[in-house]
Amino acid sequence: MHARIGRLPTTPADRWLRRISTFANHGLLWLVIGTLLGLRKGPLRRGAIRGLGSMAVSSAVVNIVLKRIFGRVRPDMANLRTERRLRRSPVSLSFPSGHSASAAAFVTGVALESTPAGAALAPLALGVGYSRVHVGVHYPGDVVAGFAVGSAIAAASQHWWRVRPTEPARVRPASSAPALPDGEGLVIAVNPRSGTDDYDPAEDIQRLLPRAEVLTMSEDAGVTELLGEAARSGRARALGVAGGDGSVAAAAAVALEHGLPLAVVPAGTLNHFARDVGLDTPSAVVDAVVSGEAVLVDVAEVNGTPFLNTSSIGAYPEMVRRRDRMSGRLGKWLALTVAAAQVLRTGTPVELVVNGRPLRVWILFVGNCVYTPRGLSPAWRPRLEDGRLDVQYLRADLRFGRTRAVLATLLGVSEHSRSYGHFTAEEVRVESRSGPQQVAYDGEMGEKATDFRFAKRRALTVYCCRDA
Repeated sequence: MHARIGRLPTTPADRWLRRISTFANHGLLWLVIGTLLGLRKGPLRRGAIRGLGSMAVSSAVVNIVLKRIFGRVRPDMANLRTERRLRRSPVSLSFPSGHSASAAAFVTGVALESTPAGAALAPLALGVGYSRVHVGVHYPGDVVAGFAVGSAIAAASQHWWRVRPTEPARVRPASSAPALPDGEGLVIAVNPRSGTDDYDPAEDIQRLLPRAEVLTMSEDAGVTELLGEAARSGRARALGVAGGDGSVAAAAAVALEHGLPLAVVPAGTLNHFARDVGLDTPSAVVDAVVSGEAVLVDVAEVNGTPFLNTSSIGAYPEMVRRRDRMSGRLGKWLALTVAAAQVLRTGTPVELVVNGRPLRVWILFVGNCVYTPRGLSPAWRPRLEDGRLDVQYLRADLRFGRTRAVLATLLGVSEHSRSYGHFTAEEVRVESRSGPQQVAYDGEMGEKATDFRFAKRRALTVYCCRDA
């Protein structure tokens, strides 16, 4: 096969195949494409991150490990036409092809997050692989093996970072939400500080729901004040919120107190609750409000304060406090990274009694419904109506427990580590023997206390269109 390709007649394609082969050196082609994809939020950005990470690992495995194991030398290019040759022929070993492994790893990683994007890039990856044979620096078997290695490494990335399912969490249908044409009867509070700094969703909401009452939060009037006054006055048939998970949790508390349905516009940075329930865009919320379609979702509480996603005691509240202190200077994401590094270096464990069981932990995590994947970085919930609290914790009573937990997380086996524990319950009582502890919920900070009661509240009605 290699000799047959070498005897192909000269065509204008030779020049382009040389160029694509050269441009793919050191993964430059995929770095450029990954950077462009990373400019778009959502699946394309996640695909770029997964693809570039997979490419880095596959390049190391191929060049440092596999090539040295197999030791195959490059093909003899003595009979290859001059116009087909690269200006600088590689001097490293041949099997498997590093270019092909990088191409397959990147494109497979992108495809795991966005099938259309992966399909669009697949011909380019095949072209890179074939170009290595066409210019005479690899055997076809080298390319096939490279494709196999790169694809396998990208697929294995799910062991550490699961691909988020496209199907939303399971919920119960609700029948008590009124249809509000053009948003009439909806009072919605907008948090202008949520999400990106250059986007305020108030204008879009008013355009999509022209008869809704859109209120903007301020230093003097937050979600609770704005929506609470609207509910008490009787002018709201439904409440709404546009903001992050903290704003949504505050709005849910008002909606539950007054027995009103809630419209959630995803306008925060992460939008954990909105994504789990299946609300990806403002237009999806508008369709549900206009048609009166809604679902029932579980709500949890800690010492009477409701939360929709997670609550925690231990290292995480301190991390949130430091993040908030630095976010004005560094931005939310960089501030969170710095805060996490500081807390992990200087944090101290806390002594707790959890449902009668003494525990010494670095962090205690309580989720509203069971999260998956299991481990120290739970990402999503298959159900939002299971009636359970998901309790996970990182033990601090083992020798080198923190080090073992970190290594287990890096290896993707934290749920099997002795440092990690978990259980589910309908109610969780926590007593702190380390003095008053601060609780965090849905990214917000709560009051310090020594006793905590986590439980389920009655279900919340949320506007959402779901297929029957």
